[in-house]
Amino acid sequence: MVERLQKAFANKRVLVTGHTGFKGSWLTAMLHKLGAEVTGYSLPPNTNPNHYSLLNLPCHHVEGNILDVDHLEKVMEESGAEIVFHLAAQALVRPSYIDPVETYQSNVIGTLNVLQAARMSTRVKVMVMITTDKVYENVESDHFYREGDPLGGYDLYSSSKACCEILISSFRRSFFPLEKYGSSHDTLIATARAGNVLGGGDWSPDRLIPDLMKAAHAKQKVEIRNPLSVRPWQHVMDCLTGYLLLAEKLLLQDTNASTAWNFSPYPDDVKTVGEMVEISARHWPELEYVIKKPEQDFHEAGLLKLDHSKAIRELNWRPLFRTEEAVAKTIEWYRAYYEGATVMTTQQIDHYFLQLTANGI
Repeated sequence: MVERLQKAFANKRVLVTGHTGFKGSWLTAMLHKLGAEVTGYSLPPNTNPNHYSLLNLPCHHVEGNILDVDHLEKVMEESGAEIVFHLAAQALVRPSYIDPVETYQSNVIGTLNVLQAARMSTRVKVMVMITTDKVYENVESDHFYREGDPLGGYDLYSSSKACCEILISSFRRSFFPLEKYGSSHDTLIATARAGNVLGGGDWSPDRLIPDLMKAAHAKQKVEIRNPLSVRPWQHVMDCLTGYLLLAEKLLLQDTNASTAWNFSPYPDDVKTVGEMVEISARHWPELEYVIKKPEQDFHEAGLLKLDHSKAIRELNWRPLFRTEEAVAKTIEWYRAYYEGATVMTTQQIDHYFLQLTANGI
């Protein structure tokens, strides 16, 4: 797999929106390892510290808002990007209740602007548009959602991302129809649905593992809400490898890949919030926590599971890390940073690629 990805991305020009964010910065680092020439388009990092600044990557960094379509079009064209990964978004559930307008502007109009900029580009051939695992009409049953299941969203973040899925599908049919690929256009677009990713360098507010890491370092108790909620937790490198394999499939001009894809842990490896806290405490024994009901009673789904069989079957993707190991790698990263000011991202990517090869993936 690593050789495949190196062949696919070596010397390719890639645009990543949201490259200063948690997932975007890890993706930029992985692309750099694979030999790609990356241009990043994003707002400035919104936390201090932040993963992107710590990495000091040799990518072409452009500060910009995806709501500024003229600037975005100019940067996309000048970058010469053949591949676009769109990750820029308002990516949290609870803030979407506080500012729903900003959430919809960033997620829906921002996505439309990225699509339009690619439409105006003379070079873009592949687009991987990142939405979320929360795009489904979640009835909170013990059901693993598949890509063809109905879209929905109780909260504003989830519904905005479901809107993005509909928008992307409509845009593809209107301007990049698959039946006309290779004749009237040469651009393929896919969406990737994943969520609850773990990994070092995330200091976003209101996320379980970052909150645990900050509290453990500060020797404070962290307040845990909804300990029985079930989520598909996975390490960021497993998730991003799925995105990269999807882009590779599109680069190979496989029109069947121009659709939606789930990326998630194994079905027997989903965990509750409480279980994730217990696993974290095993790897950082100083961690202390208390269960507390949130002051603001925002609705958050209690049960969410994804079926990733299509990605395994058609992309030859599968998670390398079980959840326990994903947590261990994440805590390894944070302890190295907090206790020795060491940023382990490059080291962990190198090790991850070696493990992929050793495991025959």
